[in-house]
Amino acid sequence: MATQHSRSAARFMISPAVILLLGWMLVPLIMTLYFSFLDYRPLRGIFDCCVGLENYSRFMGSSSFWDSVTTTLSMVGGILAITLVLGVLLSLLLDQPIWGQGIVRILVIAPFFVMPTVSALVWKNMFMNPVNGLLAYLWKFMGLQPIDWLSEMPLFSIIVIVSWQWLPFATLILLTAIQSLDSEQIEAAEMDGAGSLSRFVYIIMPHLARAITVVILIQTIFLLSIFAEIFVTTGGAFGTRTLTYLIYQRIIESQNIGLGSAGGIFAVILANILAIFLMRIVGKNLDA
Repeated sequence: MATQHSRSAARFMISPAVILLLGWMLVPLIMTLYFSFLDYRPLRGIFDCCVGLENYSRFMGSSSFWDSVTTTLSMVGGILAITLVLGVLLSLLLDQPIWGQGIVRILVIAPFFVMPTVSALVWKNMFMNPVNGLLAYLWKFMGLQPIDWLSEMPLFSIIVIVSWQWLPFATLILLTAIQSLDSEQIEAAEMDGAGSLSRFVYIIMPHLARAITVVILIQTIFLLSIFAEIFVTTGGAFGTRTLTYLIYQRIIESQNIGLGSAGGIFAVILANILAIFLMRIVGKNLDA
């Protein structure tokens, strides 16, 4: 049992890491908050101190803001739906005894380690290109007109690209949860005459509830900041401009540091609201 002296020593030893982590997080946040109250446009030589909430009202009052929020939430919701449904199916499949099971699992998990920019370029040029893409050749083989995915269905295309990247993560978490399921419950259900669908609905899915909530929480936090895939594929055009990309445009393209910083604060607030909401869901499932 830990004594007061050992606890104090532990706090002392971890304090440098905690201080460094707090500085790493708080300094950029404080600077962003500071710049959000300025009219700071360096290329024009403008530095007007203390404009109050003008940047916030301008950023939030533009139609681009609400469109970007809607696009962000739609994108996150679509990616979560695809990764969870396919993740459950893949985890069930990988849990079965098949030949080369280890190699198959490695291949399924591999996309998660591909850089987002590389993944987006591969999908853009090798799969979704309307002239030389594999999907274009497949459509021609079936006698259909090839689709320019990134122009005709841009939001869906980005959802597919990002889902391909995050599917291994969901599959790995869900597979671990399935493997922790007591096999005696499944065997007892089989002996009682329960079919595959009944076992899945009444035994497997309730057991996966905690893993699913963890996947939703972690993926949502990261997916709110989708940027590289949009930058490489559509450049924010065709209704694919998320809140993160809008902030990038305000800061880099428009060189309006104050307006972009106000957008950054909005993004932090939105992420924290969703994180608190999801944490409560996770807490309820973990306490159940």
